[in-house]
Amino acid sequence: MAIKPLKITSYTTTNALGAGNAASLQALQAQQTGLQAASFDGCDLKTFIGQVQGLEKVELPAHLSDFDCRNNRLTWLGLQQDNFSDNVLAARDKYGASRIAVFLGTSTSGIQQTELAYAQVAPEFDSAKGLPADYHYTKTHNTFSLADFVQQYFGLNGIAHVVSTACSSSAKVFASAYRHIQAGFCDAAIVGGVDSLCLTTLYGFNSLQLVSEQKCTPWGKDRSGINIGEAAGFALLEQDDSGGASLSLLGYGESSDAYHMSTPHPEGRGAAQAMQAALNSADLDNKAIDYINLHGTATQSNDSAEDNAVMSIFGGKTPASSTKGWTGHTLGAAGITEVVFGCLAVENSFIPINLNTQEIDPTMHTNIVMEKNNDNVNRFISNSFGFGGSNCSLIIGRQG
Repeated sequence: MAIKPLKITSYTTTNALGAGNAASLQALQAQQTGLQAASFDGCDLKTFIGQVQGLEKVELPAHLSDFDCRNNRLTWLGLQQDNFSDNVLAARDKYGASRIAVFLGTSTSGIQQTELAYAQVAPEFDSAKGLPADYHYTKTHNTFSLADFVQQYFGLNGIAHVVSTACSSSAKVFASAYRHIQAGFCDAAIVGGVDSLCLTTLYGFNSLQLVSEQKCTPWGKDRSGINIGEAAGFALLEQDDSGGASLSLLGYGESSDAYHMSTPHPEGRGAAQAMQAALNSADLDNKAIDYINLHGTATQSNDSAEDNAVMSIFGGKTPASSTKGWTGHTLGAAGITEVVFGCLAVENSFIPINLNTQEIDPTMHTNIVMEKNNDNVNRFISNSFGFGGSNCSLIIGRQG
């Protein structure tokens, strides 16, 4: 049975391309990447990263100072864009502070604050003395600090939780919001996610031999791995009684193939299950999708598996691209970042190209968009596939 669409009444993204939707739209249309040679403090890896500039200078409001860390500074910066805060406050006035839920995704949250705390007492760490007194684990490193910060920022007191399922985190929150709204627990929901750069992520992925020394080339013949990025993105979901032209969540699909801790099933079985489930929940066939925003990390195994999955569900006709060539892989914020990119594509009639890739891997057959176009996009599917086979596909667009 098809789900009842949820209207997306406001959305915003802040990433390496800049703060707010306009910066991302300009870069997407001009084919200008936000990836830069890594110069993140403490990192000496040879790679490219998608870093949001100026976070070190961001100051949180005094009453939220205990939340101060890179992740929550990025959260605060993201909430200031595209009138998102004003739209949430209007919804709070309409529904009440207890009827707006908060469902957000992250992978590492404010773990950099813990790194800094240990660095402050190293190299002679005394477990009896512990970490510095001004270190606040629950307000920074703890994954729930993200939702707690957003709730306190808006003065909300309804349902809130954080999803941390690696790269699918801020896609799965859309499904959480739908289920809670349909169950009557809330009338609207803030969804999205935030992930920020930290040494744990950069060196962790490097230890898995997944970090590229070059700008990432999704689906590329000579692809060599990912670039790590950071981003904040948010959307406001409400029940849609208008139908028609509104951007809406039309369907979602989730799966968990649990094939391997960090490698997808070679045939993309879990990815295919998620895409088919999304089509089923939207009561659409594959011809109704105008664009596929691929997970497309530019690792050998991920792209090959996703290609197999896409071909099994869509064949080789539906236009597709990965947008990680602009932002890098923003991990727990990838789902919302790419949903916003898709919404921008719908509202501005274009499909982002597969940036940085020069030659497609001849063993893969998805219809990768390589040249600038101005095609109309009414509905798109956005794929987010996390470690351990935690998969989520979202269908978003206009009804009818």
